[in-house]
Amino acid sequence: MCLATVYKENDNSVIFKNVSRIDVDGNKLVLRDIMGDERVVEGHILMVDLANSIVKLCCDD
Repeated sequence: MCLATVYKENDNSVIFKNVSRIDVDGNKLVLRDIMGDERVVEGHILMVDLANSIVKLCCDD
């Protein structure tokens, strides 16, 4: 199983850990972790590194 840590690109802060699913709905990203918790973030995906379980987002602040 590939679980990711999602980071905000501009300051490299962690948005969410143990993310198992990301759904894209326009400019909204729905992040779900292995426990079923959700976070909705506005922005877009900049990079996904599956080997290191990293996702970087550009968030609309």
